[in-house]
Amino acid sequence: MKKYIIQTSPFVVPTTDGKLIEEHFGNATDNNSQISIAHMIAPPKWKEPFQTPEFDEYTYIIKGKKQFIIEDETIVLEAGQSIKIKKNTRVQYSNPFDNPCEYLAICLPAFSMDLVNREED
Repeated sequence: MKKYIIQTSPFVVPTTDGKLIEEHFGNATDNNSQISIAHMIAPPKWKEPFQTPEFDEYTYIIKGKKQFIIEDETIVLEAGQSIKIKKNTRVQYSNPFDNPCEYLAICLPAFSMDLVNREED
Protein backbone atom coordinates (compact mmCIF):
# COMPACT_ATOMS: atom_id res chain seq x y z
CA MET A 1 0.00 0.00 0.00
CA LYS A 2 1.36 3.40 -1.01
CA LYS A 3 2.11 5.87 1.72
CA TYR A 4 1.63 8.94 -0.48
CA ILE A 5 -0.95 10.55 -2.73
CA ILE A 6 -0.10 12.51 -5.87
CA GLN A 7 -2.83 15.01 -6.68
CA THR A 8 -3.32 15.25 -10.45
CA SER A 9 -6.87 16.57 -10.54
CA PRO A 10 -7.54 19.21 -7.88
CA PHE A 11 -11.13 20.24 -7.24
CA VAL A 12 -11.90 23.51 -9.01
CA VAL A 13 -14.19 25.45 -6.71
CA PRO A 14 -17.00 27.19 -8.61
CA THR A 15 -16.82 30.97 -8.16
CA THR A 16 -18.79 33.95 -9.43
CA ASP A 17 -16.06 36.58 -8.94
CA GLY A 18 -13.48 35.43 -11.51
CA LYS A 19 -11.13 33.93 -8.91
CA LEU A 20 -9.57 30.54 -9.71
CA ILE A 21 -9.48 28.15 -6.75
CA GLU A 22 -7.87 24.75 -7.25
CA GLU A 23 -8.05 22.80 -4.00
CA HIS A 24 -5.37 20.11 -4.01
CA PHE A 25 -6.18 18.71 -0.57
CA GLY A 26 -9.05 19.58 1.76
CA ASN A 27 -12.74 19.15 2.41
CA ALA A 28 -13.85 19.42 -1.22
CA THR A 29 -11.10 17.25 -2.72
CA ASP A 30 -10.45 14.36 -0.35
CA ASN A 31 -12.72 15.02 2.66
CA ASN A 32 -9.69 16.13 4.67
CA SER A 33 -10.91 18.47 7.41
CA GLN A 34 -7.47 18.82 9.04
CA ILE A 35 -5.75 20.90 6.32
CA SER A 36 -6.53 22.46 2.97
CA ILE A 37 -4.02 23.43 0.32
CA ALA A 38 -5.19 25.49 -2.64
CA HIS A 39 -3.61 27.17 -5.66
CA MET A 40 -5.40 30.44 -6.42
CA ILE A 41 -5.38 33.24 -8.95
CA ALA A 42 -7.18 36.44 -7.97
CA PRO A 43 -8.04 38.64 -10.95
CA PRO A 44 -7.29 42.37 -10.99
CA LYS A 45 -9.73 44.50 -8.93
CA TRP A 46 -11.03 41.42 -7.05
CA LYS A 47 -12.04 41.46 -3.37
CA GLU A 48 -13.88 39.33 -0.85
CA PRO A 49 -16.06 40.54 2.01
CA PHE A 50 -14.54 40.79 5.46
CA GLN A 51 -14.46 37.49 7.32
CA THR A 52 -13.38 36.09 10.69
CA PRO A 53 -12.27 32.51 9.98
CA GLU A 54 -12.11 29.80 12.63
CA PHE A 55 -8.85 28.51 11.10
CA ASP A 56 -5.28 29.72 10.68
CA GLU A 57 -4.55 30.73 7.09
CA TYR A 58 -1.11 30.82 5.51
CA THR A 59 -0.66 32.60 2.17
CA TYR A 60 2.40 32.47 -0.10
CA ILE A 61 2.47 34.89 -3.05
CA ILE A 62 3.83 33.36 -6.28
CA LYS A 63 3.18 36.26 -8.70
CA GLY A 64 1.70 39.73 -8.39
CA LYS A 65 0.51 41.44 -5.21
CA LYS A 66 -2.28 40.81 -2.73
CA GLN A 67 -3.78 43.19 -0.19
CA PHE A 68 -4.84 42.16 3.31
CA ILE A 69 -6.83 44.33 5.69
CA ILE A 70 -6.22 42.68 9.07
CA GLU A 71 -8.31 44.20 11.83
CA ASP A 72 -7.55 47.88 10.94
CA GLU A 73 -4.13 47.44 9.31
CA THR A 74 -3.56 47.29 5.54
CA ILE A 75 -0.71 45.06 4.35
CA VAL A 76 0.42 44.37 0.76
CA LEU A 77 2.47 41.28 -0.01
CA GLU A 78 4.45 40.69 -3.19
CA ALA A 79 5.89 37.60 -4.90
CA GLY A 80 8.12 35.59 -2.58
CA GLN A 81 6.47 36.86 0.61
CA SER A 82 4.15 34.94 2.92
CA ILE A 83 1.90 35.56 5.91
CA LYS A 84 0.12 33.62 8.64
CA ILE A 85 -3.17 35.04 9.84
CA LYS A 86 -4.34 33.52 13.11
CA LYS A 87 -7.85 32.12 13.48
CA ASN A 88 -10.57 34.42 14.81
CA THR A 89 -8.92 37.46 13.17
CA ARG A 90 -11.09 39.79 11.08
CA VAL A 91 -9.58 40.04 7.61
CA GLN A 92 -10.39 41.11 4.05
CA TYR A 93 -8.48 39.70 1.07
CA SER A 94 -8.28 41.68 -2.17
CA ASN A 95 -6.32 42.39 -5.33
CA PRO A 96 -6.95 46.09 -6.06
CA PHE A 97 -4.04 46.08 -8.52
CA ASP A 98 -3.90 45.90 -12.32
CA ASN A 99 -2.39 42.40 -12.62
CA PRO A 100 -3.56 38.97 -11.43
CA CYS A 101 -2.19 37.60 -8.16
CA GLU A 102 -1.18 33.94 -8.03
CA TYR A 103 -0.76 32.39 -4.59
CA LEU A 104 -1.01 29.32 -2.41
CA ALA A 105 -3.35 29.21 0.58
CA ILE A 106 -3.08 26.68 3.39
CA CYS A 107 -5.74 26.51 6.09
CA LEU A 108 -5.50 24.67 9.43
CA PRO A 109 -8.03 23.17 10.00
CA ALA A 110 -9.23 22.94 6.41
CA PHE A 111 -11.21 25.73 4.76
CA SER A 112 -14.95 25.32 5.17
CA MET A 113 -17.77 27.75 4.44
CA ASP A 114 -19.10 26.82 7.89
CA LEU A 115 -15.90 28.15 9.50
CA VAL A 116 -15.13 31.25 7.40
CA ASN A 117 -17.77 33.60 8.89
CA ARG A 118 -18.05 36.02 5.94
CA GLU A 119 -19.79 39.33 6.49
CA GLU A 120 -22.44 40.66 4.16
CA ASP A 121 -21.23 43.28 1.68
